[in-house]
Amino acid sequence: MILDEIVARKRLDVAARVERADLAELQTRLAQRSPTRSLWHALDQDGVGVMAEIKRRSPSAGLFARDVDPSAWAARYQAGGAIAISVLTDEPFFGGAHADLAAARTATKLPILQKDFVITDYQIFEAAAFGADAVLLITGLTLDQDLRAQIELVHRLQMEALVEVHTEDEVDQALLAGARIIGINNRNLREFTTDLAVTEELCKLIPEEITVVSESGVHVAHDVERLAAAGVSGVLVGESIMTAEDPLAQLRMLVKAGE
Repeated sequence: MILDEIVARKRLDVAARVERADLAELQTRLAQRSPTRSLWHALDQDGVGVMAEIKRRSPSAGLFARDVDPSAWAARYQAGGAIAISVLTDEPFFGGAHADLAAARTATKLPILQKDFVITDYQIFEAAAFGADAVLLITGLTLDQDLRAQIELVHRLQMEALVEVHTEDEVDQALLAGARIIGINNRNLREFTTDLAVTEELCKLIPEEITVVSESGVHVAHDVERLAAAGVSGVLVGESIMTAEDPLAQLRMLVKAGE
């Protein structure tokens, strides 16, 4: 399965990065970081905010765009009305890099989410060192106690956690671990099928005080309107913007639908 391949490769890649830059080096870089920006605050608004994603490719859909300049895309997303920017930093399967994260952050005032497959604490320090304001934590990749510890580490490093779920059990796990922002992934990461009904069903299980973001499968205005009716505060959109003939027009259409 694709997820198993991604995680196996991630373990190898992280081990190699630890050899090149140990935790002490990351902490030195972290000390020079500028103040973080709040994703929760960006989502705390009327309507449904759009978190726009910088994503070169995916295992399921292939290449989205060539010669991606993260700085230019981040500036474009801010101009188009996005409330936050997600940056894919996985290289083997999504074509990303931590340099993309750093470049995007310097080009915008919006909060930046690092989207990756976090399996070790080292990656959380890494995210902070490269300028992330928030970190994606995927519930299905960790045990309950590990997820709570990861969320607490994210908060200690003055970032926020977007805790991703796809099933009822994962919603329970995220809530017990102390998640404040929950991302409902409409895509099954093992089969890479997508269904907006996942958000509609799981939203019913999440208390009103928890901020909810719907991830994947948003292409048209009706999708945003449908998810707004389910009760989400934001949608995370990558593919339909990155592959659009006019990405800025696509973003603005989704933003308007969420107002």
